Amino acid sequence: MMEKTNQKKWVARITALTVFFTVILLAAGALVTGTGSGLAVPDWPLAFGQFFPPMVGGVLYEHGHRLIAGFVALLTVIQLFVILRFEERRWVKNLAFLAVALVLTQATLGGLTVLFLLPKAVSIAHACLAQTYFCNAVVLMTVTSSSWDTAYTCESDDSRFPLRWLGTLVICGFFIQLLFGATMRHFGAGLAIPDFPLSFGRWIPSTWTFPIAIHFAHRMGAFVMVGLVAALVARVYRRYWNQFTLLLFSGALMGFVWMQVMLGAMVIWLRRPVSLTTIHLVLGAMCLASAVALTVQLFKAQKESTAKSKAVPFGVETSSA
Repeated sequence: MMEKTNQKKWVARITALTVFFTVILLAAGALVTGTGSGLAVPDWPLAFGQFFPPMVGGVLYEHGHRLIAGFVALLTVIQLFVILRFEERRWVKNLAFLAVALVLTQATLGGLTVLFLLPKAVSIAHACLAQTYFCNAVVLMTVTSSSWDTAYTCESDDSRFPLRWLGTLVICGFFIQLLFGATMRHFGAGLAIPDFPLSFGRWIPSTWTFPIAIHFAHRMGAFVMVGLVAALVARVYRRYWNQFTLLLFSGALMGFVWMQVMLGAMVIWLRRPVSLTTIHLVLGAMCLASAVALTVQLFKAQKESTAKSKAVPFGVETSSA
């Protein structure tokens, strides 16, 4: 029994470590874009024909990003072997295989962005795939953590629009927001609308170009996401008021969202300083991660409550009158 517990701890540690360094990798990628260092190293996979060029100027950001990406890829492979060795659930092993496939595809896209001189479509796909990999890493960390073993004591959610589907909708909304954000960055539309909360002194811009449209869509998406997250968190607190894990994830999600909105405003007011735009991207990823972790737990709670209700013999009362 003690050996099995230690094995589970090792799996949990490697998945948590992978998530931690993925967050660092996302920040490093944001610095590359924010400092305009995407082509500071013009060749790939080497850098000026070397493995370790002088780390100065934009080379520090670009090649540093590559080195961190290589470390995350190595962690992902180690994670796979650890999960294959100690994990019994087949679907968790499949997620570990998917993580390796995603990180290899991401590395290929990263190389293509350099070799083809930062084509916008490939760069945006590179950014979105990074978030997809991060979501997969967060799911792995969630389902291998000790909190996953906590049994939920609640009735089945049979409402017209169950919480787990609202959580899924929030995840999709965040991903669309991240897509808008990546498009803004790579089209240089971060200050296409230079004021906030108004747009050129109006609620709706009077002039439209693609940069203005994608910037305005990102802003409106932010307000929609605040509403969706508020509805999700309120329903979680009302229905699962005695389930600490769900309350914890919900509180983290709401906190990240409000910080993200305030930081987005500051990015406009302060004319996009690199440090704030980097934190803004990382916070966006944390919003997505919190929504993913919460929704996975909601699906688990529903599965357990359904199994519990089916286990009660027909005609047996589950509560006193």
